[in-house]
Amino acid sequence: MNRVPIFAVILALISISFLACGYSSSYYKPPSGLATRVFASQSISSPTSGAGLVIINGANDSLARASGISAGRSPGLMAISPERSTLLVFDSGTNSIQVVNTKTESLIGAIQLAGPTTSMVAPTSSFGYVAVPRAVLNGSPPGAIEVLNLTIGGVASTLSVPNAQTVVASPSGTQLLVFSSDSDSVTIVSPFSLNTGNPVATTVAGFDRPVNAVFGGDGTAYILNCGPECGSASASASVQILNLGTTPSAGASLAVDGATIALISGSTLYVAGTPTASVSNSSPNNLCPPNTTAAPTCGRLDIVDLSSMTVTGTAIITDGYHDRIDMSNNGQLFIGSHTCSTVGNVNAPQGEVRGCLSIFNTATAAVVIPPDNGDVTGLQSFTGRSVEYVAEGGNLRVYDTTKNILLLNNIISTGTIGITGQIIDVKAVDFF
Repeated sequence: MNRVPIFAVILALISISFLACGYSSSYYKPPSGLATRVFASQSISSPTSGAGLVIINGANDSLARASGISAGRSPGLMAISPERSTLLVFDSGTNSIQVVNTKTESLIGAIQLAGPTTSMVAPTSSFGYVAVPRAVLNGSPPGAIEVLNLTIGGVASTLSVPNAQTVVASPSGTQLLVFSSDSDSVTIVSPFSLNTGNPVATTVAGFDRPVNAVFGGDGTAYILNCGPECGSASASASVQILNLGTTPSAGASLAVDGATIALISGSTLYVAGTPTASVSNSSPNNLCPPNTTAAPTCGRLDIVDLSSMTVTGTAIITDGYHDRIDMSNNGQLFIGSHTCSTVGNVNAPQGEVRGCLSIFNTATAAVVIPPDNGDVTGLQSFTGRSVEYVAEGGNLRVYDTTKNILLLNNIISTGTIGITGQIIDVKAVDFF
């Protein structure tokens, strides 16, 4: 008579034990069956070909057995929400944002933009923000930030920002910094002020062709002034503080060799760019060291101590317009650019081969220029593996960051994940 109740108690205890160990009925396994997923945007020129997102096993760099995810005709640039449940993919074939649910690995909708974009952010899973420089608004010059409602779909609002080129979100997502082409101002957008009667956009002058920004751990915004690389008459690029407060203003600046992309690690800022040849005598120009490369010009990476706002070191890297940067789990800094000086042919290597990727060892200050060609369009590091995924020249490379060489193993013998079509961007979906 007591067997059934006792058995029920035992089952209950087992269930509690599973829950205590991290198992629950809420655990969800994605259709691909992978626990460490990476999505790569695969853009194929033929409209009849299978463009979309490729799912990769980030644990061993193999392709998932499950089919990819549809994401328009020419998916490229991607942005992922902080909790990594929502992925935004820009489809250049239709000028639309493809919204992907990473949990179900499925396309849940598409949002039409007013034109092409090269910059977007998804600071939450509810709203996304896209810089559309050619957006046409009645009574305003072209250019806007389009606010995307990711819950119900569609454009929730269009905020006029002339020539809006780049958008950067604050860590809290409550403020957006918008950078316009050929401007010496930064526009601060407060999207949560929409329909409240409070100002939504504030323009702050006093900069020098600002193109991007990074936020420190204390919330300080460091503006990257492109300077002469972007057509300014000033002597050099600079990093400048933006004072965010009731009355935002331009703060102190520090001259650097070039400033179009940057990354903060602790109290150190790594900032990259390509200086112009006509700079002051106190600043190095864009020449490469003699007898080291056939490239006519080189870029620069400056190391800045933020506690003292001083440049503590400089390294010579590839040239071009630098707009990709990422740090591996063991301190290898990957810096990518586009329209750089290409040397040699990776498909028929004879002598030097050089493209748009540089790898800076933050421990030794050594620089490696990998023998590859093409623009760098995507970078992805991992917390649990010493590898870096690099989308360069349409290929997806895997680098062993313990050696700064293409990874050679039993799965990928060439250091390249073999995917048909052009790989444009890459995002790790799971935290690993």
